[in-house]
Amino acid sequence: SKLAALFEHPLYNIPIPAVTEKDKLFVVNPMEKFSLHSSGSDEWVSSSKAETLLPTGKTAYDTYPTWLKFHVGINRYELYPRQDPLLPTLLRDLATQRIVSSVQKSGGTQLKLIMTFPNYGQALFKPMKQTRDQETPIDFFYFSDFERHNAEIAAFHLDRILDFRRIPPVSGRLVNITKEIRDITTDKKLGKTFFISPAGNVCFYGECSYYCSTEHALCGKPDQLEGSMAALLPDKTLAKRRSWRSPWRRSYHKSKKAEWELNPNYCAQVRETPPYDRGHRLLDLIDMTILDFLMGNMDRHHYETFEKFGNDTFLLHLDNGRGFGTHSRDEPSILAPLQQCCSIKKSTYLRLQLLATQPYRLSDLLREALAADPLAPILAEPHLRALDRRLGKVLVVVGHCLA
Repeated sequence: SKLAALFEHPLYNIPIPAVTEKDKLFVVNPMEKFSLHSSGSDEWVSSSKAETLLPTGKTAYDTYPTWLKFHVGINRYELYPRQDPLLPTLLRDLATQRIVSSVQKSGGTQLKLIMTFPNYGQALFKPMKQTRDQETPIDFFYFSDFERHNAEIAAFHLDRILDFRRIPPVSGRLVNITKEIRDITTDKKLGKTFFISPAGNVCFYGECSYYCSTEHALCGKPDQLEGSMAALLPDKTLAKRRSWRSPWRRSYHKSKKAEWELNPNYCAQVRETPPYDRGHRLLDLIDMTILDFLMGNMDRHHYETFEKFGNDTFLLHLDNGRGFGTHSRDEPSILAPLQQCCSIKKSTYLRLQLLATQPYRLSDLLREALAADPLAPILAEPHLRALDRRLGKVLVVVGHCLA
């Protein structure tokens, strides 16, 4: 396994700083029992001290469902550890746990569902909108592109191979529209959008600002539909997140350009603006830029951080559905932060160099990682080959900076 060899490489075993209590998202007494309450959110509350010791003799932590262990493990430096023993179980739960509730997620431009499991774990379901070999039409603006379920799956594995570990775990899943959405939804608005197509397939379209109409309905075969299931982060009432507008955000306008596209010295003013004027925030943003360039994602207008950790923490790489839309062309403008700032973390640069070598070729590693997904193959071969080409281009940009 090339993947196993990669994770044993010294560059993938650089220790993170010691994690103190204040560096943990949640401070949990491992002997204390948490009871799970179904409240529409994945809320969990500490039960009375009387229940502290369980009759089994196990500590309460051992009895937590995997999603809760994932939440408890989040700290200032990483969303999940490199050698995370929970990961295979969490991915399997996302792919196989019985779905007891499906409701539409409010907000956003395209249809997404929140699905709940019997153990109160929740996942964000993005349905399949286009096939693996379809490319985004060349005349489409980035903001009118489809969100792709397979891009969400591939982005999680790519982010892990780059050792960022800033995307929550995602698994592919085949969902039965009739039994796992239509028959169990309590969402009346969603419920009104189901119909049987002329071909006899079960379809629905939900409510959203783009692509939620009969013409853009999601149809099963006859009721089986592929989608991505992403583990949800802790409820915002328990762990507040802050949303940051990216300094290199695009204009989201058909003819206007953003300031960074017109001013080659734009980075100088970003470097003087908090939170980019100190710490590693700018370098973290450049990490995210490299991830986006590799998968061709132009739609990174915001990113989030956990409020508890202030400015000194990692960025969450959420919403990656507009990646992997084109393999035949690259979008150099995504690399603007790297080109304009000429800064990169040494550890990121060394790992990128490693991933450009034969034994650890990026496309081979991602192909191996994706082969284990229930919906494999996740990416068409040309997308995997494009990764190696784009990685070469990132290294060329860093080379120019060094020169």
